[in-house]
Amino acid sequence: MTKAMLIDTTRCIGCRSCQVACKSWNELPAEKTAFSETGSNPRHLDASNFTRVLFLESPAPGGAVRWSFVKRQCMHCLEPACASACPVGALEKLATGPVVYRDDRCIGCRYCMLACPFQIPKYQWSARVPYVRKCDFCADRQALAKKPACVETCPGEALRFGERDQLLAEAHRRMKASPGPYAPEVYGERTAGGTSMLYLTAVPFQALGLHHRGFRTDLGETAVGQASQAWMSGVPWVALAVGALSTGLYHLNQRRHRVKEQEEKGD
Repeated sequence: MTKAMLIDTTRCIGCRSCQVACKSWNELPAEKTAFSETGSNPRHLDASNFTRVLFLESPAPGGAVRWSFVKRQCMHCLEPACASACPVGALEKLATGPVVYRDDRCIGCRYCMLACPFQIPKYQWSARVPYVRKCDFCADRQALAKKPACVETCPGEALRFGERDQLLAEAHRRMKASPGPYAPEVYGERTAGGTSMLYLTAVPFQALGLHHRGFRTDLGETAVGQASQAWMSGVPWVALAVGALSTGLYHLNQRRHRVKEQEEKGD
């Protein structure tokens, strides 16, 4: 069964325990930069930061300002564009939910970075032997029947891990039971063909202004990976065609040289 995570932003207190747990479990280096202007640290998701909590402001009734805390990480799409764009299968969607990365297969083309609509995969630009890095939904912990590290350490129960269909049922139950605090949508239920990360918020995602930070509210319900998969499926045939054409042109050119040499000797 496909696992998922329900992220209820109305319960998030912005403690960033999830960030610390993620770094600890994945043995990622500590952040050395100062706090950003928005008060969130790190400033961006990168090869050393797989999880980030955004502190965002949005208008509230009466001219007030509402604070929202939104956890960001790989969305683990049901049909991931990164995996469909990778020509060597370095990224793979597991039946259990995680989208994992295979170091030994990667050729460094970075097509996954271009394909991802959420701008998640990051490259180790400073490493001598760079790889692509991102959240892997704690696939190793899941293999041991454990919850993801971020879920295990969340003190406000803003994160819930389980079967995707059951989490969706719980999300809709919460919205129906308390229609006031929740926007009437579950981000990730059908977004971009569906994701393993499901979000409940107090305000519409459009109001949070997350477009430039990786969230997209204009993706529709069609899996982005379907387009890249259609293109990438033709790559082997194009490569064969180009190779055959190049070989043919080479032999044709060689034949021309031989004919020219014979004609010159005949003269």
